[in-house]
Amino acid sequence: MADVNDTAFRPGTFLLVGIPGLEKFHLWISLPFFSMYIFALLGNLVLLFTIVREQSLHEPMYLFLSALTVADLLLSTTTVPRMLAIFWFRVRDISLGACIAQAFLIHFIFVAESAILVAMAFDRYVAICNPLRYVTLLTHSVIWRLELAAVVRSLCIVLPIFQLLLRLSYCRNRVIPHSYCEHMAVARLACTSIKVNVVYGLTVVLLSAGIDVVFIAVSYGLILRAVFQLPSAGARRKAMSTCTSHLCIIFLFYTPAFFSFFTHRFGGHSIPHHIHILLACLYVVVPPMLNPIIYGVNNKQIRETVMSMLSWMGSRRN
Repeated sequence: MADVNDTAFRPGTFLLVGIPGLEKFHLWISLPFFSMYIFALLGNLVLLFTIVREQSLHEPMYLFLSALTVADLLLSTTTVPRMLAIFWFRVRDISLGACIAQAFLIHFIFVAESAILVAMAFDRYVAICNPLRYVTLLTHSVIWRLELAAVVRSLCIVLPIFQLLLRLSYCRNRVIPHSYCEHMAVARLACTSIKVNVVYGLTVVLLSAGIDVVFIAVSYGLILRAVFQLPSAGARRKAMSTCTSHLCIIFLFYTPAFFSFFTHRFGGHSIPHHIHILLACLYVVVPPMLNPIIYGVNNKQIRETVMSMLSWMGSRRN
């Protein structure tokens, strides 16, 4: 007689564990996550409000940055409140539909954000390598089309994940050893073969994010070549300062994402499971928290605009 865990059925709900093996520390773990989430919300909302309100910031670089800010807000808000509900109130139940929707949104935002980073790299390439055509090439209509293309591409790539998860028959085991619903974490609960899910998930990373990284690397290779050919040291410093923030964000975005993806599929038992889950949780909150800080500190125009807004608000109160 087959084991009860091997009996296929359609579950009404799944159970999210949180961080496996660290359940007794969930309350303490929640404190930095809550703090980082609040900082991420405030930082991104302030940055977005600043770009929308200040006419001088309605330039291609800042319009792409506003799209990145929206993506960061969506990514953190899609995952962190559910994590905090697990950590604080032990609300672990999540319906099948809500779980698949969360997995879809996480992957959709990742692919869209990757495309936005490519657009930002192209923006810096044109600004530094072909500055005379910058205004004519990157008009507002072109920017909106690029951002729409990022959304459409993300939908086309990630929509099959929704169908792949729905076609599976799941076992009696409803426990997801994670803090949020992720494609392969859900698929591993299936009784049927998940080979298609594994292959498609790997293909998505290699053909979307992987190609994006290649385009970004090529863009910055050309940018660095152009920067080192500038006649003055001051011009070189100014050009590099505009790229430093973007490079930091690229590093923060891709490094934990690729680490989490490849260790989840190929890491085996070399990395403790709770470490993997903890890093995956940090991925959805740390980059959204740091991105506004990086741009606020390194970008003089944003920094001065925010300070003038704060000064204006202070004078209004007085």
